[in-house]
Formats: sequence, C-alpha cells, structure tokens
Amino acid sequence: MATDDRAHDGPDGSTAVAADPGADAAADRRDDASLDGAVDAGAIDAGAQLAVGFVRALRRAGVAVPVGATLAWTAALGEVGLARRDHVYWAGRATLLGRPEDLDVYDRVFAAYWQRGAPLEARAAAPPEQVTIALDDGGDEPPPGGEMERADQPTISVRYSAQEILRDRDFAECSDAELAEAYRLMAGLKVHASPRPSRRHRRSARSNGRPDLRRTVRAALRAGGEPVRRHHTTPATRPRRLVLLVDVSGSMEPYSRALVRFVHAAVVGRGRVEVFALGTRLTRLTRELSTRDPDAALARAALAVTDWSGGTRLGDGLRRFNDEWGVRGTARQAIVVILSDGWDRGDPDVLGEQMARLHRVAHRVVWVNPLKASPGYQPLARGMAAALPHVDRFVEGHSLASLEQLAEELAA
Repeated sequence: MATDDRAHDGPDGSTAVAADPGADAAADRRDDASLDGAVDAGAIDAGAQLAVGFVRALRRAGVAVPVGATLAWTAALGEVGLARRDHVYWAGRATLLGRPEDLDVYDRVFAAYWQRGAPLEARAAAPPEQVTIALDDGGDEPPPGGEMERADQPTISVRYSAQEILRDRDFAECSDAELAEAYRLMAGLKVHASPRPSRRHRRSARSNGRPDLRRTVRAALRAGGEPVRRHHTTPATRPRRLVLLVDVSGSMEPYSRALVRFVHAAVVGRGRVEVFALGTRLTRLTRELSTRDPDAALARAALAVTDWSGGTRLGDGLRRFNDEWGVRGTARQAIVVILSDGWDRGDPDVLGEQMARLHRVAHRVVWVNPLKASPGYQPLARGMAAALPHVDRFVEGHSLASLEQLAEELAA
C-alpha cells in the first residue's frame, strides 16, 4: 500500500485520491475519533484516510452513513485490500448503504472518487454564494433591497407573526389594530356545547345495544323468514342549549365588545344558542346577533341595548331571566355562561338567590370573569362573592387564548 496520504496506485493502474475531510463536520470528527480508538498508535494510515474520505463524499451527496458503517467499511477494506476496484466497490456497497434508493448516488460518487485524477472533493471549492435575508411582515411592500440586488443574489424572506403574542394579550391593552386582528381570529372560533342524550335512537353496528325489532323482521323476510342478522339501536345525542349572558355595564367597557364578538361567533356557529345582555335591565340579543356580518351584528346589538356602558344590576337581571325564560325552559339542562366582572350595584342577596335558582335548573353554570387573570385577584366584590358558590366553573376571559379555552370547556 502506498504511503502517500493523497493517492494510491493499484495493480490495475487505477489511482485513488482522498478528499479534504472538512474539520467542521461533526460526523467526520466522530469517524476520525472512532478510527483512533479502532487501530493502534499511529493508526490512521493512507488506506483509512481514503476510506473516510469516500464516506464524506457520500454524505455530501445526501447518503446517510453512520459512524458504525464507516468502521465496518474500513475493516472490510483491510480484508479485501485496495488492489482490485470491484472488491472496493462491493465492500462499500455492502457496508455503507442502508437503503436501495441510495444505490444510484453511490455509483456516481464511487465513479467520481475512485477515478484516475483528482476526485470531486479535491477540486477547488466554489466561492460561497451570498444570500440576502429580508424581513417580510406579510404586507404588500417588497422586502428591503433594490431590484438589481435581488436579481444578482438569492433572497430569503423571513416572516414573523404576532399572532402568538396577540393570543395572550389583554383586550384592555390592545390597540385598535390588534383588536381588529383579534376579532378576525375570533370569527373562526368553533363554539359548541357538549352533547346530551336524546330520546331518539339511531342505528348501531354493535350488538350490545337495544334490539331493533322492526329492522330485524324486515331483514328476516328478505331472507325467507330466517333472522340471519339481528339489528340494534343505541341512544342518540343532540347538542345542549347554550345560554350566554353578557355584562355590558360601564365596568366591562374594555371587554364587552370583544366578548360580544365571541358571543356572535357562537350564535352563527350553531342553532341552539340564546344571548342576553345584562346591565340595569335584561335585553335579549339572539335575533340581533344572528346575522353573519360581525360589524352589522354588533351595531344592531348596540342599538337594542339602551343601557350599554351604564350601571349594573345583575340580581334584578337574573331574576327577570329566570322568571321569563330560564326556569320556564330556556336554561333547563342547558349550559349557562355569564360573562361579567361581578361588580353589582344591587343587593348581593338577590344575586345569590337568583344564581341558586339558575343552578338548580341548568346543567352547568360557567362564570367568565376578565379580571380573574389580574395578579393577586380575589373574588372580593359583593356580587362575585355571592354568585361564586353557585358556579360550576370560574374561568378567565381577558384574551383570545382564554376564550379559546372557554370554547373547549363548553364542548367538554
């Protein structure tokens, strides 16, 4: 074996030239370290360097060669030697390839590397290509840089999105542009209530349900009177009614419009939704929010609610809701969601009494308080303290992320 670490002349006249190993390649460094531990002192000779150089050429061509395969390849060369080109070819093919798709790449790299003359890795490296990185915020204006610059050099546009930051931003701290983006994202929310059992039954492919005698007899008549296949039914489900009570008083001004947008997404997303506004009086808003245009729906709701951004009498509003709608059927076995900060200028005993009435007929009562996310918040307001014992879930409602979690809570 020749002692030159760059070339080797075999008996058949072929010349093998090693490639530059590239010190910055982690896998190549592991190969060198493994070979150091696999052979004796002064260990990596010309043949080992030729073997590792060929492995590096394969990796640069896209073939994944693990370190263990490099050791196996070097050991195979030690057995077959470098005298015959076909022995070297089959030793590498048996030890370095793990996928049939890499065979064509292996043949091309082998022919280029073990040919007479300098291999591909020994050729002069091309000058690095300059790439321009431009920040693209998704607008219509082109990224920085002139037309000539973009024509001569490739440009990579790096996009960023403020959506993740916007999801957790408090509605009270959002600018007009951020609120508009939040409203746009909120329109895509899917708000559904959890299903409830129905009196109706549906067909079931399983045999552990209720026997369907009618379908079984019909199938038996088609089979000559023999009940070859027995049919079954299972109880069906239907979505629960969702009742949303939104506080539109002055204390809820930073959040009321955003919450009404959320309520509008619930109304247009499914049919069994009832919406009421709570202030100094109770106002039904289901019809006003039924249009799919959110801006038009909000404008109609603002016209219908005469006490928008006024005072708060939650107890009296809930009493009217229970007397005229809730106890009579609207809230029975429904999910009732109250979106309010709990500030009430009325008698807290009245609010507690009406919440107890509502809790007795509803399937679940969820209270959404935007102030719950404030550091150190405690439900010390008289109205909130009176209502909290009759609430099944007490959640936040100050941001887009909290409303997404609320939608998941309603569907659970």
